[in-house]
Amino acid sequence: MDQLPSLMDDPPQESFHSVPIIQQTLSPQQPPVSPQHQNMMSPIQQHSLSPHTQAPSPQPPAQPQQVPSPYHTPPPSQTSKQSGKAPDKNTLITMLKLLRQYNLRGTEEQLKKEINVNDLGIDPNDSEIGDLLSAYESEGDPNLYEDAYQDLKKFIENSLDVYKYELGLVLYPVLVHMYIELVYNGHEHQATEMLHKHLMDHEPHYQEDLRKLSSVTKRDQIRTNEIAETFRSTEFIIRMSRDTLSLLKRHLQEKKHTVLLNIVQEHLYFDMYEGAARSKVHIASVSGGLTGEATRQDNKAKIYYGMPREPDLQNTIAVPDDDEEEAGEGGDKPKKKKAKKDSMFSKKTKSDPNAPPVDRIPLPPLKDSEKIDKLKALREATKRVTLGPESLPSIACYTLLNARQQVTCAEISEDVSILAVGFSESYIKLWSLVPQKLKAMKSSDQLQDIEMECDDILVRIMDERNAETTRTLVGHEGPVRKLSFSPDRSLLLSCSQDNTIRLWSLLLWRCLVVYKGHGHPVWDIKFSPHGYYFASAGHDRMARLWATDSYHPLRLFVGHYSDVDCVQFHPNSNYVATGSSDRTIRLWDCVTGSHVRLLTGHKAPVYALSFSVCGRFLASAGGDGNVHMWDLSNGHLLTLLTGHTDVVRALCFSRDGNILASSGQDCSVKLWDFAKLSDEVGTEEVNLSHSADIKNSSLAYLVRSYKTKASPLLHLIFSRRNILLRGP
Repeated sequence: MDQLPSLMDDPPQESFHSVPIIQQTLSPQQPPVSPQHQNMMSPIQQHSLSPHTQAPSPQPPAQPQQVPSPYHTPPPSQTSKQSGKAPDKNTLITMLKLLRQYNLRGTEEQLKKEINVNDLGIDPNDSEIGDLLSAYESEGDPNLYEDAYQDLKKFIENSLDVYKYELGLVLYPVLVHMYIELVYNGHEHQATEMLHKHLMDHEPHYQEDLRKLSSVTKRDQIRTNEIAETFRSTEFIIRMSRDTLSLLKRHLQEKKHTVLLNIVQEHLYFDMYEGAARSKVHIASVSGGLTGEATRQDNKAKIYYGMPREPDLQNTIAVPDDDEEEAGEGGDKPKKKKAKKDSMFSKKTKSDPNAPPVDRIPLPPLKDSEKIDKLKALREATKRVTLGPESLPSIACYTLLNARQQVTCAEISEDVSILAVGFSESYIKLWSLVPQKLKAMKSSDQLQDIEMECDDILVRIMDERNAETTRTLVGHEGPVRKLSFSPDRSLLLSCSQDNTIRLWSLLLWRCLVVYKGHGHPVWDIKFSPHGYYFASAGHDRMARLWATDSYHPLRLFVGHYSDVDCVQFHPNSNYVATGSSDRTIRLWDCVTGSHVRLLTGHKAPVYALSFSVCGRFLASAGGDGNVHMWDLSNGHLLTLLTGHTDVVRALCFSRDGNILASSGQDCSVKLWDFAKLSDEVGTEEVNLSHSADIKNSSLAYLVRSYKTKASPLLHLIFSRRNILLRGP
């Protein structure tokens, strides 16, 4: 597989900003990297040799303090030296196959000479040498699988309650691998019978996975099944206390079930911790990922979750008062306004010790229009209502009549002036939510008469005569899945099932660029809070980081084992969070390209993500109807907010950070007291040994719930004055 490019070779026809690309980390020609800096490389380089293009596996984490499975045997070379016996034939075949697959011919030939392939009966010219699935090959009695599983299940049921629930985590991956082994060896009837017999012993989300696995009844179907392929290519991670692990190890050594020992040895990884075993409630709140739980090492990387200081704009730009601006709306040439001193601008904000350096990620310089908009936002912030249990927000709901089956997504601009809606018929429609209509630029002949150096150039280039209350954008060839406005509202991003991303100009009302990097349906798209960069996610199990002036992605975020359903930028633009159908959430560093957080606990695909105003907390929700609140400083789950009865599609924090709003397909909006939750977190000590205590008292944080008659809600946003707007 050729190495993917990290930069565009030929610039596009239009460039929107002049900004340096993310330093040298995106250069296609990298200098030699020392082993200690290997993990800092771009994922484009890390995964360029991956043999699994459709199910990319993440790099195995470095785990200096983790204890590997006690059942792992030493490498074949060590085994042969210690015992004096020849290496296992299947192992050698697999090694030769792997070397050939990576085109390491020299190493392959050297290994053949050392092991003397002719003495082992291996044909060195066999094109099918070493099928990687040979690890599942067995000539034993298929009834041994049922006996071994029943014995393990009985042992767990008879164990003490303090160990029972952690031991129970082993049953699901063991059943999956036993089924794959039986199918691989041609025992389809025994495999199906065993799976159906024990299906109901597992959690509902695992039952759904087992039903998908049950469609595999032939050896050649294993590679095409998502569940089987994932379990074949990666180890299932189980977090377990030392005492519980010792108990399991002792039982397996006493019973000597070869089938069971091989599965535990080859396909399970035990992330051992010191201390008491976890309770049933605790295990249930953090388990559920397709490949098990996150290891402690996955969440130990330092992240800059704080917010950098905003630039001082007081003396750099003139901004009119609200009253003066309204008076000049009707004129074609509003008067130039002088800068006013404002007491709110004189307040010095403290530096956040957790904030990233200002130059950590290159950002485009602010345009004058953006500076004015920021100053207006600050002025409006002084007039907003501080929300809380005693002061709830006003809510405005927008509904499209007779379009329930056609609407696929909705988005409202940051200043709540424009509503954009995507339809299954492949078009996008926009409405103005303010008295001002949607204007278009003047013709080229008219633009020649305008002085380009004037201060109000953006007003002069717009044509009042062709202003309309609604606009339609046509170009996609499949259902539109998500939309995203740029911070300055001059651009709109859209993604579709036609595998493309389109960038639309809201001045010209036409498509500027078509990005074709995914090759599969794109489920979500999101502009960076600072503009220029945007992130996408799709059916190819990857997320991508783009720049508006590059046809090729700057970063490939590879690691999920199923569709990436949603993507969200951190408020400081240094990180991207992704939610997936593998029931996990990952946080990616935009500069290094590596994942710095892995969050598990959802029991269904994750469809919605939202960062808190301070950047430390992340709210997530999805198909299980629950809202999870995570502390990104350590990767721990803080609380589980339950109350929704269907899929949750939208999450949003109020502008003051006190209220979290959630909505979805149960036709309701729920408001949660996030200020109370964050205050409790700040006063409690977190147990970093294995996991913190999980709060599960939704009634303590639920402030109010609102129902619609029969309208599912796809989008939520708080205005600058803390009015909650709900999209169709």
